[in-house]
Amino acid sequence: MPNCMMRSWCLTFLVTLILLAGFSASAANQRTKKARSANDLYLRYCHSCHGRDGRAQTQKGKFSHARDLTEAKWQEDVTDERIFNSIMNGRNVRGNMPAFSDKLNEKEVDSLVSFVRKFKG
Repeated sequence: MPNCMMRSWCLTFLVTLILLAGFSASAANQRTKKARSANDLYLRYCHSCHGRDGRAQTQKGKFSHARDLTEAKWQEDVTDERIFNSIMNGRNVRGNMPAFSDKLNEKEVDSLVSFVRKFKG
């Protein structure tokens, strides 16, 4: 095979690999975004203490004195910023809520703040 044909074939092969790698990464990124919806995040990180219904009536929630997210007075008084900070940094006031800043990015925490607000009666 002549040298210029070999280079052309190699270049075509390399470009194809790069395009396929980019497509594969994009598809994986879409799966990650889909898997990290607010509902999925809540079920993964929050429901074991706060419960699916937000009432904190799980065994773990009762033990750790988890916040009842449906409590009208709390929902009325608490700011979105405080909920955001509690998720990111944790809280050690009533019980022991861990920090999630190492697991969640700011956009994900914002989505959880909105999700928590849905528990408002």
